Amino acid sequence: MTLMFNQKPGQSDQRADQGSSQVPAADSTLTTPQAAPDVVIKTTDLCRSYGKKQVLFDVNLEIHRSEIFGLLGPDGAGKTTLMQMMAAILDPTRGSCSVMGRDTVRDAYWINSHIGYMFQGFTLYDKLSVSENMVFSADVRGLPKALFAERQERLLRMAGLLRFLKRPAGNLSGGMRKKLSLCTNMIHEPDLLLLDELSLGVDPASRRDLWDMLHASRDHGVTVVMTTPYMDEAEHCDRLAFLHEGRVLAVDTAEALHTRCAGQVYELVNPDRKAAHEQMFDSPEIISIRHLSDRIHFQSRSAGGIPTDLAAQLTRDGAVIEPVEAGLDDVYIKLSGGEKSSAYARPPPTIHLPDKPPERGRIRTENLTVRFGDFVANDGVTLEIRPGEVFGFLGANGAGKTTFIRTLCGLQRPTSGDGWIGGISVKTEPERLRYHIGYMSQRFSLYPDMTVEENLSFFAGVYGLSRVDRRQSIAWAIDVTDLGGVKTKLVSSMPGALSQRLALACAIMHQPSVVFLDEPTSGVSPSARYKFWQLIQTLAEVGTTIFVTTHYLEEANYCHRLGMMHQGRLIGLGTAGELVADLPPETPCDTIEDMFLAYIAREEALHRPESGAL
Repeated sequence: MTLMFNQKPGQSDQRADQGSSQVPAADSTLTTPQAAPDVVIKTTDLCRSYGKKQVLFDVNLEIHRSEIFGLLGPDGAGKTTLMQMMAAILDPTRGSCSVMGRDTVRDAYWINSHIGYMFQGFTLYDKLSVSENMVFSADVRGLPKALFAERQERLLRMAGLLRFLKRPAGNLSGGMRKKLSLCTNMIHEPDLLLLDELSLGVDPASRRDLWDMLHASRDHGVTVVMTTPYMDEAEHCDRLAFLHEGRVLAVDTAEALHTRCAGQVYELVNPDRKAAHEQMFDSPEIISIRHLSDRIHFQSRSAGGIPTDLAAQLTRDGAVIEPVEAGLDDVYIKLSGGEKSSAYARPPPTIHLPDKPPERGRIRTENLTVRFGDFVANDGVTLEIRPGEVFGFLGANGAGKTTFIRTLCGLQRPTSGDGWIGGISVKTEPERLRYHIGYMSQRFSLYPDMTVEENLSFFAGVYGLSRVDRRQSIAWAIDVTDLGGVKTKLVSSMPGALSQRLALACAIMHQPSVVFLDEPTSGVSPSARYKFWQLIQTLAEVGTTIFVTTHYLEEANYCHRLGMMHQGRLIGLGTAGELVADLPPETPCDTIEDMFLAYIAREEALHRPESGAL
């Protein structure tokens, strides 16, 4: 079951991009010399270089008053550099940028004092309380004390933080920290908010709170400019600019952008993924291939339909092709010229591990409970995951996901109950698990001063591979993660997408029975995400169990089943269709996020005191 965003809010904007199919140019109508009265930000032929490396090319944008404007693109697209130029932190190498009628070079101090700018690090003072962080932010902006109390109460109430006034910022969850940081940037009521990856790493519940705050600000006349790598999140913006390798590909509403791929997107249900993938890969008419949990999502170059001979090949033996609505991922792939994932990954070689799990990749837990003093991180969790299953683990920050994974990896001893990886107890035999699990963390535990090959060789030694097995496994891992061209490159010099692929290669090279993936594709381009998940589905086909945690809920469509955690409890388990069917019929569930929040609301209602007290 594929759940996609249906909402397409925003104002109509019929501007069209121009240029080649590889790197289309931005709309030429955006380069008028005089900005309209409602234009808050105007960039004209804006360029930026760092030494000999140019990272922005002739950016022409007009951003209007009282709109939420999204800068959309993967890491390295130029979003943060553009945002810092709008904030008058960086000067243009060429071209110009005006903010609220002021030039960002001549009037940088004035602009700095009249905007709210929240960068990815979202500086808070961890030892200061929530209220003390708010006071500090108000003081440095010269806010009169007479205005502070009312604004603090209103902002913190809207963010759900009013009851945490005395809690140190360092003790807040990631979502609560983002909301507090947004409040500190809104305390002086700026007319312009610049937000760099506001919701990166934020759980769905906190993300919805953040969006409620932004919509309320926009409705009161505030202009919001935000960067995001999340295509589903971009649907909430009034208008979007797609950035790719420093160039603006298109500017339009989400609704108008969707129409650019009308009649070009399909899904195929075919049990032979490998044959279908290779047939589409060989066809010049197919520009992207995306492996979901039970189907293949693909895009044709034109709206003229799939070539007859290819359609006949793909629909043999009862396979079915259906047209589907395009998402922003599809739009981005088309605008950037199209990029198919590589040929179907070859299966891993046979290697000789020191030990084999009796139950392969089966995961079981029975009443697994982990306590830290009076705090219950995992509360009697019981589940079973079959070998070869891609299992998505969803939950808000602080729900208990990380503790659960650490326990399954043998790094945290359960307080009561037990868990088994391939039949090996995490409670009594944790030392045996090392050979049978792979773990890819958000921070990519790599050695930056070593090359790609040296990192792989080191991890092969950790896993206890013999010299012969080590050569075969490293060659296979490099091949399936497309790292052949960077084998001798230092990790410290590689972009995030390559580091992600290396981290995956290190996690799978010893052919573990279970692979744990923690936020695996954060910040990467749609094409890189497609390649990643195609490999994951290949591993699942040969029996590897994949356990994924993610805040990017669209990735739930890649998982066979989902488990949802809330306050240490498992509150939902099943396929997306089964989970939706278990909710009352009147519950709106257009997206995975809707479903997830509905389960949280139901769980909180069940555990709410009868008196109704908070």
